[in-house]
Amino acid sequence: MSGRQSGRPTLEQVAARAGVGRGTVSRVINGSPRVSEQTRTAVARAVAELGYVPNQAARALAGSRTDAIALVIPEVEARLFAEPYFLDLIRGVSAELAEADKQLLLTLVRSEQERQRFEQYLAAQRVDGVLLASVHGDDPLPDRIRELGLPVVMNGRRSEAEPVPYVDSDNIGAGRAAVAHLVGRGRGRIATVTGPLDMYVARARLGGYRAGLAEAGLAPDEALVSTGDFTEEGGRRAMRLLLDRRPDLDAVFAASDVMAAGARSVLREAGRRVPEDVALVGVDDSPVARLMDPPLTSVRQPIEEMGRTMARMLIQEIHEIIAGPDEPRRHVLPTELVVRRSC
Repeated sequence: MSGRQSGRPTLEQVAARAGVGRGTVSRVINGSPRVSEQTRTAVARAVAELGYVPNQAARALAGSRTDAIALVIPEVEARLFAEPYFLDLIRGVSAELAEADKQLLLTLVRSEQERQRFEQYLAAQRVDGVLLASVHGDDPLPDRIRELGLPVVMNGRRSEAEPVPYVDSDNIGAGRAAVAHLVGRGRGRIATVTGPLDMYVARARLGGYRAGLAEAGLAPDEALVSTGDFTEEGGRRAMRLLLDRRPDLDAVFAASDVMAAGARSVLREAGRRVPEDVALVGVDDSPVARLMDPPLTSVRQPIEEMGRTMARMLIQEIHEIIAGPDEPRRHVLPTELVVRRSC
């Protein structure tokens, strides 16, 4: 008998034989220039040894463009539509894709089952690329998308050493600016309501808060740090805990406007005036900030511009206008403090 296995060889078996990822095999078969000659030779050898025959229909699909881009948000509908951040991001992405004649496919991934189903959808070559938002530190989806050979750009990052192309804002600078402003207003017992600490954005804003305290000569106090989840109710819970721990606090930096709104309601229930008793600063400069009573001082991040930049980067990735596969692009956009009556 021949040493060749029975049954039709799969793309995964070719990848294993060549010692590369499935996406790399796909790129070689479809003639992508983003593959080294050494890799191309290894894949060709594995194809010959296994007798792999590409599915012609799949190759035809891969060789064409769908002109569809998936924007993936791993959140429930309630949070998607309650937070201005996501709506502004979608607006920016949608505007840029419309100008490029690309179709936007908005996808919510709320469970492991939905993630696996979405991966199957991507494997069928139904979109040209993927934009990812609100990614947590342990999310495997960005890496799986790359293994499938699809371009991907993230909104934010999972860690400081993120290997996937991303667009972010200066979250450390946001925390530092908020604390510097509060110190400038004479506040010295400054608390913070953080986002979920499995997200880099939350850790970065907390890091900026701590850096701001150090620069002002204020000693850190973990009793003044309370963890939220970027929701209004999370802001309420965190604020109650802070008041229980440190009733003498005189300022709060909330890592989002939505959490600041929750904190504001708890301060009002406790009889604390804003800004007379407790000064308050948020992040996003969203409509929430402008509509609060009093209007909220907030660190503005250019959310729509982040969405536009993500879409532009992805289109460039799709057309392979990049320096090389080992040089993922990173864009960090500046933030700006917008002062209102809450501080």
